[in-house]
Amino acid sequence: MESKRKSGASLTAPLAGRRMHTSVDWASLPIDMVRLVTDRLLHSGDIVDYVAFRAVCSAWRASTPTPRERDPALRDPRLRPRDWIALCGGDSVPPDDTGEIELFHTRTARRVCVRVPDLRDHRIVGFSQGLLVLVHKATAEIRVLHPFTCVAVDFPSLAPVYSEAIKYTNSFLQMNAAVCSAASSSSSIAVVLCVPYMHYVLAAEAGSDHWDILHRKLDVSNTLVFQGRLYGTTIMASRWEIVQLYPTTRSPQTLDLPVTVARAPSIPVPHHIFLVESRGQMLLVARAHHYFAFTVENISAYRPTEWWKDKRFTMYEVNLNNNGDAKLSPVSCLLDRALFLSDYGCLSVSAIDLPSLVGNSIYFSVSRYPVLMHSLTTGLSEELAVECQIHDGDVRIRPSVRPFTIIDHLLTFCHPNEWTKGLMFHEYHEIPTSFKELLEKISAKWWEYKFRPSQAVHMGRETS
Repeated sequence: MESKRKSGASLTAPLAGRRMHTSVDWASLPIDMVRLVTDRLLHSGDIVDYVAFRAVCSAWRASTPTPRERDPALRDPRLRPRDWIALCGGDSVPPDDTGEIELFHTRTARRVCVRVPDLRDHRIVGFSQGLLVLVHKATAEIRVLHPFTCVAVDFPSLAPVYSEAIKYTNSFLQMNAAVCSAASSSSSIAVVLCVPYMHYVLAAEAGSDHWDILHRKLDVSNTLVFQGRLYGTTIMASRWEIVQLYPTTRSPQTLDLPVTVARAPSIPVPHHIFLVESRGQMLLVARAHHYFAFTVENISAYRPTEWWKDKRFTMYEVNLNNNGDAKLSPVSCLLDRALFLSDYGCLSVSAIDLPSLVGNSIYFSVSRYPVLMHSLTTGLSEELAVECQIHDGDVRIRPSVRPFTIIDHLLTFCHPNEWTKGLMFHEYHEIPTSFKELLEKISAKWWEYKFRPSQAVHMGRETS
């Protein structure tokens, strides 16, 4: 009997322990521990994890500040949506028509659809550092908006500088925006606008009442926000150069010329140049065409329809120093990274996080070939969208091929002129004239804007 009682006691003890464990009141977690958890979430996690943590219970929510209280000026990089991109619906409906944006996290494959307040009154002109840059359709005022917390920072209207720096409707509708750290204050942000066709670069800081013209007639090929500053590539004296667009230095000797960070003497002008951030480093990627050298022996190997296979890539790490200049170091391997390149923006993602991608590779596009992949391991290129082409450059040959791949979405995100219209880049990188209904829809959408050049000139005179 005694042995039975001991046995029974040994069985009930663990059960009692488990009951005590499950009865713990997590809402009574000490405040310092709650804040320690949130700090670690913001350091290694994401703003969405922080928001989800605060939503668990009222006690945790009360002991942690809201994103607006933590960073009302959108200056803290820990509270920004890191590694998020915007997806395209592919139904030719712009996000500002639906009032919502679907976001995708490239490290966890998390997918979230968020409603953006007042998006129907704005047009997206940038998705920079995880933040949306919007222009008001009626007043041309700029707004930077956090897509998850809806914290917004407003900037002045572009009307006073329209007649000089923008001038054309296409320039206004296709300008590209970037969010940088403000040059005059460590507690605010700045927006830098690159205006196509006119080749102007404009900037304004939060709280400013006007836009500064930083550079005139500067043809910028590619831009990158790195460590809070905006860099770009341009041709000067028949050489490619990396220049610092913002912040800029002003002096009577330099006028509004950009600061040259690095020159690429080994990269001739016929190359195509891209800037991309990968693993916290700035990379310069040069794409060149390898010309086919005809001989009697290799003439049969020439394939004029597969000229894109002769593209070659060279890469350099841009090592910045405190003096404002940089040293270029050759890079031969990307390890698990896959680069997505375009003139409007570039991405670096991990093939480990997204297994459908190929590591140590570059995804790019050329005329009439929207989805190409170059393997740095083999040195070979291949076309990935052969069976997804909806037209032959003239007429429709098949319906849209669904579902879209992650490669399609990543390349489309790198081409904002398409995804802001709700068009997948691999389908509509070239819109044939036979697509009359779609072209008329796009044209009508452009002229829906209440903001007009004549109104801009009038508003500029009133302001000046």
